[in-house]
Amino acid sequence: MDKFTIEGGRALAGTVEASGAKNAALPALAACLLAEGRSALTNVPNVMDVRTMRRLLLRLGARAELGGGRMEIDVPAKLKCEAEYEIVKQMRASYYVLGPLLARFGRARVSLPGGCAIGARPIDLHLRGMESLGAKITISHGYVQAEARQLRGARVNLSGPHGVSVGATINLMMAAALAKGETVIESAALEPEVADTAELLNAMGARISGAGTPMITVEGVPVLHPAEHRLIPDRIETGTLMAAAAATRGCVTIAGCRPDHVAAVIDVLRRAGVRIAAGDGMITVEARHRLKPVEAAVAPYPGFPTDMQAQLTALLTLSSGISAVTETIFENRFMHVPELNRLGADIRLEGNTAIVKGVARLCGAPVMGSDLRASAALVIAGLAAEGTTEVNRIYHLDRGYENWERKLRKLGAKIRRVHQPMAI
Repeated sequence: MDKFTIEGGRALAGTVEASGAKNAALPALAACLLAEGRSALTNVPNVMDVRTMRRLLLRLGARAELGGGRMEIDVPAKLKCEAEYEIVKQMRASYYVLGPLLARFGRARVSLPGGCAIGARPIDLHLRGMESLGAKITISHGYVQAEARQLRGARVNLSGPHGVSVGATINLMMAAALAKGETVIESAALEPEVADTAELLNAMGARISGAGTPMITVEGVPVLHPAEHRLIPDRIETGTLMAAAAATRGCVTIAGCRPDHVAAVIDVLRRAGVRIAAGDGMITVEARHRLKPVEAAVAPYPGFPTDMQAQLTALLTLSSGISAVTETIFENRFMHVPELNRLGADIRLEGNTAIVKGVARLCGAPVMGSDLRASAALVIAGLAAEGTTEVNRIYHLDRGYENWERKLRKLGAKIRRVHQPMAI
């Protein structure tokens, strides 16, 4: 099990390229199952979650090869319609195959999902959407069994107790692409990954309008064809790099990104006193002075993303006053707080809000990542801390950040990966 060793206290400086979006790659790979033949995706990040999804496609009977940021997916006329627990338990996004398999073959058997331990993320909206299209759903022995001779268009409202659902919106959109008639998805998620998946589906011959708005209309077609598609840049990686630059009082330019996709992050960082220049596909972040405290609450897109909450909390540990960061989406997403406090931070939890009292400095210490974004927050804190920080269990980071230590070293960080033998 690998760990990062970080010699902190060095301002990051230079230019780095944003990778393709992991959260766009995973549904795109599933969408390719809707058409027989060879599709291709470019700007694909070589991260663990993408490799896990590739393994799932192989298990289903497709062929998929990744190299140089390009993945070619060859989908045969027949596929195995079961996504086994062995793979689905590793990554919740494996559940994206439900809609494509059900739409194309009339049946799907998918294990109940796994993923980061950041709170309950029910699949009820996915299942409600499929049932609205005429699928019969049963749950038995840890698997969801979905069957439908022919999906039929319907009006589906995806509002739920946990708010809008990106995954359910995309899954339903994929299933509706081959349904008979028109499907209207109300209370649809607005995230850029939804619009990106719709762009791929339309390139495959789907008829989808309104993606990126609260109402998506899908006019079903009898068959889809293979296509080639370039994935959008990763907005969470972009935001994480912005936070790392600000925490170390550095000056970093992020190329190949989408400033419009991180507008909420830019707004919060500017309120904290960070200088940000955003242009065409480029963002420059400069923070030469101690940051100001801010109040921020996460919200569905276009609000401040929950996937940036931990990184913002880490950044604000070094501000000049008392900040408040409120988590409104996941009930268990503050597991990074005790680890940040080990580095000298002063954070206390009041319900779903982290009260962050800024300190003059952080000090290196061994810490342990609990999930993907919490691990990124600990790396940010370690980069800013004095002395040596060890971030353990970085396999979480490998799920979603491509060549992370190489990118940070390019910006002047002293960070190295150390392999740890498994304890017996």
